[in-house]
Parts: sequence; structure tokens; C-alpha cells
Amino acid sequence: MNLKKLIFTQNACYKAGKTITPLGIMIHSTGANNPALKRYVGPDDGLLGRNVYGNHWNQDKPDGRKVCVHAFIGKLADGTIATYQTLPWNHRGWHAAGFANDTHIGIEICEDNLKDKDYFTAVYQEAVELCVSLCKEFNFTEKSIICHSEGHKLGIASNHGDVLYWFPKHGKSMDDFRADVKAKLAESAEPRKFFRVILGSYLERANAEAVLEKARKAGFKDVFLKYD
Repeated sequence: MNLKKLIFTQNACYKAGKTITPLGIMIHSTGANNPALKRYVGPDDGLLGRNVYGNHWNQDKPDGRKVCVHAFIGKLADGTIATYQTLPWNHRGWHAAGFANDTHIGIEICEDNLKDKDYFTAVYQEAVELCVSLCKEFNFTEKSIICHSEGHKLGIASNHGDVLYWFPKHGKSMDDFRADVKAKLAESAEPRKFFRVILGSYLERANAEAVLEKARKAGFKDVFLKYD
């Protein structure tokens, strides 16, 4: 994951200063043929490139709308894929036009013409890795992830079709996405570690066996004697 940070401090959403306890993640896509992050994220930090139109979302009401998400995924000026965090993860975003604003972290993927397999694969993988990171941070599972379209079906988001008009064009569904997040979480899971309590060390075996027997009588089943 190529994670950067440029918080939208000029956006009215950020200025509202409301926070949430995140319960899940909602995946969006922009609905416009422009994969460049600079279209939405600004001002230029030396990686994004200059937006000559100045219509990025780091302003009070971009395009006259009350909109703001927690992160964008798309292309930097050099063509590489990156994620930009644009709100604190626990900030109440304006991305769902529904109850999900109070519960979900909103991630926006910059669309292209929906035909470029390489671009799709790259931003899809970036989104998977971001979701894995957020799942770890907030103790989510893959079941905590939905898209905007699914949010509408659940009655917690407005009537948008993203991302289900894009992902299937490249052989992916939201179930596939969740499965890929689940697999990554399993790969990165740390092995369980245990603490061992040693009751004592003895020069005489009889003394050690006496303590071992006392422990067993007390109800401890997984006790053992080891000779070093």
C-alpha cells in the first residue's frame, strides 16, 4: 500500500468537527473518467501534480456540494497508484448521503474509462490493502466492508450504483473483494504467543515430582516436569 496523507482542512465537513466510532468501511468510485488523484486531492504536494482548474475537494464545498470522504485511491502525476487519507478515520464523513455517514469510513476509488484491466487491478489491490490495514486498526472483519450500492440496499446510503457497475467488468464482485481482504488478514495474522509459568527448579527429582503432583491435584492438567 502506498499511503499518503493530505487532510482536507478547508472542507466544510472537516470544519464541522464531528467524530464517529467507525463500525465498517464503504467503498465508492467517482463516477467520472479521470483516474488522477489531483482532480480530487489538493493542493499539489509535489507528487499529485497541479490541478489547473482548482476543483479539488480541499475547499469548503467542492463543486458547490457537501461532500467529503476519508480517502482517495488513484494515480499520482508519475502514473503510480497511491492512497491519500483526506479525513481522520474517526471523522464523520459526507460520502453516503445516509446513516452510513455515522458508521462507515468512506473510500473513493478514482475511475477511468472502466476498460483498463491493469489500472483496475492496481487500484483494486490498493483498496484491498487499505481495507486490511483499517480492519486491523479498528478490529473489523471482511464482513464490515460494503460498497455504496450495497449500502443503498441496506437502507443506509443514497441510490448509487458504485462499485457494482465497474468491478464485474473485470471479473470481480464485492464478495470477491471481501474474500481477498479476508485472505490478506489471514496471511498477516501473527502466530499466537503464550506465557509459561515455571513453579520451581529442584536439584532432587523427588522434590520436583512432589510439586508436580500437588499441581495436578489442584486441577492443573497441562503441567509437566522437564529435566535440564
